Amino acid sequence: MSALNASQTQPAVFSLLVELGWWDIHENIHLRRSQTPVHFSHKMLTVAHELLTNPPVDLDATRRRDLTHLKVYTIDDESTQEIDDGLSVEILPDGRQKLWIHIADPTRLLSPNDEFDLEARKRSVTIYLPTGMIPMFPPELATGPMSLRQGQKCCALSFGVILDESGAVAEYEITTSTIEPTYRLTYEDVEEMLQLRIPGENEIESIAKAAKLRDRWRLSQGSININMPESTVKVSGDKVSIDLIEDNRARRLVAEMMILAGEVAAKYGQDNSLPLPYRGQPQPELPPEEELILIPVGPARSCAVRRCMPRSEMATTPSRHASLGLNTYSQVTSPIRRYTDLLSHFQIKAHLRGDELPFTVERLQEIMMGLGTSIYEATMVERQTNRYWTLEYLNRSGDREWDALFLRWLREDESLALILIEELGIELAMRFNRWVDLGEQIQVQVALVDPRQDIIHLREISGQTVSSLA
Repeated sequence: MSALNASQTQPAVFSLLVELGWWDIHENIHLRRSQTPVHFSHKMLTVAHELLTNPPVDLDATRRRDLTHLKVYTIDDESTQEIDDGLSVEILPDGRQKLWIHIADPTRLLSPNDEFDLEARKRSVTIYLPTGMIPMFPPELATGPMSLRQGQKCCALSFGVILDESGAVAEYEITTSTIEPTYRLTYEDVEEMLQLRIPGENEIESIAKAAKLRDRWRLSQGSININMPESTVKVSGDKVSIDLIEDNRARRLVAEMMILAGEVAAKYGQDNSLPLPYRGQPQPELPPEEELILIPVGPARSCAVRRCMPRSEMATTPSRHASLGLNTYSQVTSPIRRYTDLLSHFQIKAHLRGDELPFTVERLQEIMMGLGTSIYEATMVERQTNRYWTLEYLNRSGDREWDALFLRWLREDESLALILIEELGIELAMRFNRWVDLGEQIQVQVALVDPRQDIIHLREISGQTVSSLA
């Protein structure tokens, strides 16, 4: 830079790299600064191809339950490529209903501590960015034989559950299985099916009723629902879009079934004294009811509850998860894209076979501690990248007016608050020069935004002029 007689400030260096054609104008600096591996090595891709053509012997071949007679629904966003869960319902001879949650079985193709296991451990999670995803496994495997693909016989780890009339788990079983997904559906498809009550598709209605029963049961056990708007930021070519995620029955149905599978996995681990990556959450100290009732129902009240929630914790022994209302819980439903789930699969499947567990308590603790850093880094890359493209979206929106909601004071003595742009489901810090009530509706406009410098200033247009901070 000195030789070029150029400024050595970060913006100047960035501009030079763009001018030289080495970087894109929207280069992901957050990703570059991280230790996140973006691509797979040639060696890994070669081994993946060999695995596709010559899969290893299935250690569970003689034990896999043939569940191909069940109608299986996989439900995801339209853009989802890694299909890792499916749902069924079975009517037993005595008339009782058995729910089946089928989870993709990537460990069918892996061994503990082999090349793919170690690579997945290093990556820890699949990273979802507005511009695309960085998978935990090579795409040929993650979207191929590891996924639950419609119309194909797939290996799965299936959780069979019978609920009692209150929604509690009455009976359960876990088995390796072979399934044949019948339908690949989007959330919108399922929502439409539930509304129209399509003849011959009673199963989806039964699953929805079971999900509602489970939600009520968890509420009776002290679960805490925090309903804040969520959105997805997507970049396609030069187009940036932000779409609100609709909170509908279809999404709640899937969420409840995944929570149910997590409870059953943890129950199995607890009943058999298995070390698993259990997830717990301490009981929060919520605001008094007389204080909450003064805050309007909706995001502002949910925000007041959310700020009191302690972080969830991971340990090799079970503990209560306060917000879920469960005495024991372990995530197992995303083994293609979350390494801790993969660990649970290794442990549970080994126990089902009667084999020695691949990971001792001590080794599992070591691995879990190591995962903390990479998971945090991946989370930060996702968060910062979404933030950049959110500001870029607002930058392109010009002087458009936005309806917003006052959520809470961040630092009241500095008049710094948190607002929600409702249409976009995004939260921003904003400085006011007047008193604003919790839950108050306001209108704001972007006064200044610089995505690269992570700066945004807003002004209120329904009242006095104010500014915001990044």
